[in-house]
Amino acid sequence: MELKQKLEILADAAKYDASCASSGTDKRTSANGKGIGSTTGMGICHSYAPDGRCISLLKILLTNFCVYDCIYCVNRVSSNVPRARFSVDEVVNLTLSFYRRNYIEGLFLSSGIIRNPDYTMEQVVEVARVLREVHDFRGYIHLKTIPDASAELMARAGLYADRLSINVELPTIASLHTLAPEKDGKAIRRSMGQLRLKIEESKEKTLTGKRPPRFSPGGQSTQMIVGADSTDDRAILDTSAHLYGAYRLRRVYYSAFSPIPDASKMLPLKAPPLVREHRLYQADWLLRFYGFDAEEIITGEDGMLDLDVDPKTAWALQHREQFPVDLNRAPKAMLLRVPGLGVTSVARILAARKVRAIRYDDLTRLRLSLKKVLPFVVLPDYHPGRSLDDNHLKQRLQQPVPVQQFGLF
Repeated sequence: MELKQKLEILADAAKYDASCASSGTDKRTSANGKGIGSTTGMGICHSYAPDGRCISLLKILLTNFCVYDCIYCVNRVSSNVPRARFSVDEVVNLTLSFYRRNYIEGLFLSSGIIRNPDYTMEQVVEVARVLREVHDFRGYIHLKTIPDASAELMARAGLYADRLSINVELPTIASLHTLAPEKDGKAIRRSMGQLRLKIEESKEKTLTGKRPPRFSPGGQSTQMIVGADSTDDRAILDTSAHLYGAYRLRRVYYSAFSPIPDASKMLPLKAPPLVREHRLYQADWLLRFYGFDAEEIITGEDGMLDLDVDPKTAWALQHREQFPVDLNRAPKAMLLRVPGLGVTSVARILAARKVRAIRYDDLTRLRLSLKKVLPFVVLPDYHPGRSLDDNHLKQRLQQPVPVQQFGLF
């Protein structure tokens, strides 16, 4: 099979992996100033999709052959799809060639399971090793690790990769047992725990005062499929909160289930609305940066996020008794709960009110969404009046949400 045909198959097969962000790493400096690529500065040349997203990673599978038969996976062993497999040298040469042409800033490499987990992981690690040690490649590398692989291989992967990730696949271990019985949910979490310890160890100084070798400086992430089973959003966010707390993950990615060819009757006939995935990302942001607990984000009795408004607005509408908030007196924690106020705008408000009182005109200068903010705040020259009691407030706050999901390639 020609290399171009392999690339078409294995780039398309990788589109279901959402966890390919390149944030959170640091520079790989070189003593002599040489080496290929960079994760920062002028060494990164970005391409942008029509919706503005950066797509500067070469995102591929080593192979889409797989010995597992996960019901939700298009690459399962029983799936009737074209198969291909890269050699280690082919992936290395593609990465270097694409970088030299300024197409990419790094590599995201995942793989189906061939032969056994250790063999597959060894091939994935070898790609990273050759790039780093043979070609002195200093660009970004994200490796998708195999949970059942040996601890030694996982440790080697972290020495070469900027970020590692292990997919939990589904929100609950029970769901995984039903739809992917060959995968062990406890083993996945055990591997995540091992990675957490290695990452934390790499940040601590030894008795001699020297730091141990760098290990996955961008941390670890995971991904779960949404809508392949009946798990509600409350359970999904509970799982995410646990993963962030127990394993110090950098990100949990949510991937809306996509119907696949020759699908099992156990799977839904159609994909969930993409706005559900969008709302989960917004809720995830509240968990990580806005001081919300998982149990308070879900306002509906059905355990699902409100698809009509964002989760913070939904919470505010359910707790109108806590508003309006005085922007000149409220503590930071409460300001972060005001719809339309982000982390940056709250920091600016806190800094500005040390000098003088915040007034109505200042909100415009801060470039805030007045439509969302004004019903929930009070200022020296502004009061929302009875707008908080308006039964149509929710309808007025609704905004269009993304209705199309763009692929990387």
